Amino acid sequence: MRVDLRSVTVYCGSNPGADPAFADRTRELARLLVASEIRVVFGGGHVGLMGVLADAAMEAGGEVIGVMPQALADREIGHKGLSELRVVGSMHERKAAMAELADAFIALPGGIGTLEELIEVYTWSQLGIHRKPLGALNVNGYYDALGAFLDAAVQQRFLRAEQREALVFEEEPERLLERLRSGQPPPRPKWLSEAEA
Repeated sequence: MRVDLRSVTVYCGSNPGADPAFADRTRELARLLVASEIRVVFGGGHVGLMGVLADAAMEAGGEVIGVMPQALADREIGHKGLSELRVVGSMHERKAAMAELADAFIALPGGIGTLEELIEVYTWSQLGIHRKPLGALNVNGYYDALGAFLDAAVQQRFLRAEQREALVFEEEPERLLERLRSGQPPPRPKWLSEAEA
């Protein structure tokens, strides 16, 4: 059964990064989401890959919702040209709102904030808090090291192999979106007993 993706939360850097391919693939993903009639949800900033994502999606005629804590909005980091910019009280509220709006999650290249957001929703998947697909756009091998870490965690029995597979890595936006839509069942939550499965 395929997953009906109407809204995708995208985590990405507040800097553009060193490789021009990061911005190129971000624009490609934005246009693909809009062409697929999928709403884009992101952190609300006009800077870095966040700004690239929002600009490309808006230029393509898409619906784009930004979610930003008041402290960042006060620094005038918020994007002014969105369909909607939701200002919330804290980073915790921001992440909860972005998760609530999502049918799936995609991480683009980014720094520790992007990684933290991705790992949090990945953890929530492991705990059974949500059953939404997750993916990382692995532009020019940016997330290879994360994949290697997860493989090591499986080898050392800190992560189940089926949970490792719940985070999809792809280099091409179209292939990533297709895999998120594929409807493969999410893994059994970590603390679910065999009787409950």
